[in-house]
Amino acid sequence: MNRVIVHVDMDAFFASVEQHDAPDLRGKPVIVGADPAKGHGRGVVCAASYEARQFGIHSAMPISKAYRICPGAVFIRPRFYRYAEVSGGVMDILRGFSPIVEQISIDEAFLDCTGTENLFGPPQKIAEKIKQAIYSSTGLTASVGIASNKSVAKIASDLHKPNGCTICPAGHEKEFLAVLPIRRLWGVGKKTVQILEAMGIRTIGDMASIHPDVIERRLGKSGIHLWILANGIDDRPVGEEYERKSYSEETTFSEDIGDDAVIDRVLFEIADRLSRKIRRDECRAKTITLKIRLQGFETHTRSRTLTAPVNDVYSIRAAASEQYRTFDRQGKKVRLIGIAVSNLAGSEADTGSQLDLFAHGTNTTNTNGAPGAKNKDMEKLLDELKNRYGDKITRAAFLPGTHRDPS
Repeated sequence: MNRVIVHVDMDAFFASVEQHDAPDLRGKPVIVGADPAKGHGRGVVCAASYEARQFGIHSAMPISKAYRICPGAVFIRPRFYRYAEVSGGVMDILRGFSPIVEQISIDEAFLDCTGTENLFGPPQKIAEKIKQAIYSSTGLTASVGIASNKSVAKIASDLHKPNGCTICPAGHEKEFLAVLPIRRLWGVGKKTVQILEAMGIRTIGDMASIHPDVIERRLGKSGIHLWILANGIDDRPVGEEYERKSYSEETTFSEDIGDDAVIDRVLFEIADRLSRKIRRDECRAKTITLKIRLQGFETHTRSRTLTAPVNDVYSIRAAASEQYRTFDRQGKKVRLIGIAVSNLAGSEADTGSQLDLFAHGTNTTNTNGAPGAKNKDMEKLLDELKNRYGDKITRAAFLPGTHRDPS
């Protein structure tokens, strides 16, 4: 039996959520990302609506450049809690079409719908029903690709965006891919494209027709993998779980900063956002990594692995701040600061962790330095309030004009 692999990719997800939640933004160029500061902003574009893409704006573009290209666009700071909420609803819908769903990012997933034809019909009908279910529930559109394997299905979903549906019949994978530019091949980045084009490889068909030894000599084992995909072959199964390896948050300053107090405050804000993310996903992290970019784009990272996994703001902040204090920036100012957490574990309930007997009452930490009961209850309350009211709820320490130490 030929497999029926479906790839669902939400269209301009972050920007589409903003346009859905604020109908007056529909039809307008919307850019989700950092504050453009009238062309002097120093962050990047997280997402751009299709109206904004018509100006050549795309994700990861410097926000200052996006502003210069389209100063009349609507610039919006990202609301990640809202995108996560919508994403969760979409994934629930997809699980109604197959018990085997592999979420590969916040806005895309694979489904193995092999054998579901008696329930939902042939591939075209399956795609239509999935798209309709998503639109009816969220008001958002998705593009769908269907093929006999993951690689071809993912490529197919991107061919006719937005609101597209592309199906590659089983047995025609190599023919389907042959005419597409090499940049469409899943796993080929900008640098690899440059290498391949220098070899005279312009299309996926060019890659498929060349001897694999030639590709291996130039790209190593990864080249063989790409050659196999170019021939329309991909036996990888659809996984049932999306296993996230890390979480990260960072802030780019509007101007280079040399004030340690300001940087420490920002680290606290970043730790707050990050801790909310991992508590939302019911996990904890043992490794805390500080990312620091100095003036001149000189970037450094420092990591520390804790004795036990954590998910509270105080532990994450303390580890990151300690790494910052011991980092010698040699008098250079800071352009960007960020925190990543990895080495993930489940929640305390999942792992059977035991709370310290003395972590009660008004104490803020237990004997091992972990957050005490009072702080855990406070963070749980903050999570609930922010889930209900969004960014209107914040810590008093983060209010404008607050200069006291947030701890």
